[in-house]
Amino acid sequence: MSDRPVRVGLIGFGYAGRTFHAPLIGATEGIELAAIASSQRDAIAAQLGPVPVVGSVADLLVRQDVDLVVVASPNHSHASIACQALEAGKHVVVEKPYALTLDEARGVDERARRSGRLLAVFQNRRWDSDFLAVRAAIERGSIGRAVHFESHFDRFRPQVRDRWRERPEGGGGIWYDLAPHLVDQALQLFGLPERVEASLAILRPGASAHDWAHAILHYPDKRVILHASMLAAGGSARFIVHGTSGSLVKERADQQEAQLLAGVVPGSPGWGRDEDPLVRYDEGGRTELPAPAGDQRAFYRGVVAAIRGGAKSPVPLAQALATTAVIEAALRSSSEQRAMPLSLTPAEQMAFADV
Repeated sequence: MSDRPVRVGLIGFGYAGRTFHAPLIGATEGIELAAIASSQRDAIAAQLGPVPVVGSVADLLVRQDVDLVVVASPNHSHASIACQALEAGKHVVVEKPYALTLDEARGVDERARRSGRLLAVFQNRRWDSDFLAVRAAIERGSIGRAVHFESHFDRFRPQVRDRWRERPEGGGGIWYDLAPHLVDQALQLFGLPERVEASLAILRPGASAHDWAHAILHYPDKRVILHASMLAAGGSARFIVHGTSGSLVKERADQQEAQLLAGVVPGSPGWGRDEDPLVRYDEGGRTELPAPAGDQRAFYRGVVAAIRGGAKSPVPLAQALATTAVIEAALRSSSEQRAMPLSLTPAEQMAFADV
C-alpha cells in the first residue's frame, strides 16, 4: 500500500463511535475518516463537519474510498458486520466484544484469515496510563512476584437507563460491556488462566441485565480478581497488586475518556497525562511512582503499520480469541456455580503463547 492515508469507513456514531473512534482517527497520522454509516447526520455534522454520511452498512461497504471499516455498532452486530466487511475486501477494526460466543469468534477469525485482510479488536485500554504504570512496575519486579491482582471498573449509576447496554439480550449487561477490558489487560500481564470462577448479579432495582460482576482467574501461583459494579458510590482503587516483596495501588483510572468527553483533542498539550501516582508499599514504607501518559492513538498507529507495511496487528487474533474464551467461561461459571476451564483447543492455546 502507498503512503497515502488509510481511509476509514466508520459504522455507528453512538457512544463508542463519537467519543473514541472519530477523535482518535482524526488525530492519528496516516489515517483519515472517509465516510460514516449512521442515521445521526446532524450530530455528525456538528462534531465533524462535512464528512460523507450514508444510511446503511451496505452503502458504506461498496465505497471505493474506504480501505478500513471500523465497526462501532451495538454488540450483537459486531461479528456479522465484521464478516460482511471482510467479504467486501476491507480491513476491519471491530469494537469489543467482537463476538458473543467463542464459536462465533472462531468464525470471524477464519473469515479474516481467508480474506487476507487485517482484523483487529479495539482493545484501546492497553494504552491507558494506569495499566501502563502497573504493567511496568510488575515487569521490573518492583514488588517481587505478583501473587494477588485486582482490577476494578466500579461506577455509581443507580438509575437504570433504557439502552441496549442495559438489556439482557444481544450482548447487554456489565460483563459484556467491561470484561473485554478487564480480561484483556489480565491476559497481557499473566497469560492464560487454568480456570475461571465468576458470579454475575442484578442488584439495582428495575434492572434486567447483570450490573455486578466478580470473576477470579485461577493461576498456579496467583489469583486475579476482575470486578465491575454500578453501585459503588465511593469508587474503589483501579488496581491493587500484592507481591512477595510489596504491594501496588493505583487509585484513579486513566483520564483519556474523560478528556475525550470534554472535547480535548488527542495529542494536544496534557493529553493522557495522569497526575495520580502509582503507590508502592514495602518494608521501606510508601513510595510514589509517576504514571506515564496514556495514548490510545497507539492502537490506530499499529493498525496503520499493519495495513501499510505488514507489521503485526496491535491486537493479534489469538489474543482476541483468548479474551472471548475467558468471558464465555465466566458466564458458564456463574450459571453453573463452579470454576470452569477455558474451551480453547491446544492449537489455540499455543497460538496465544506464540504471539
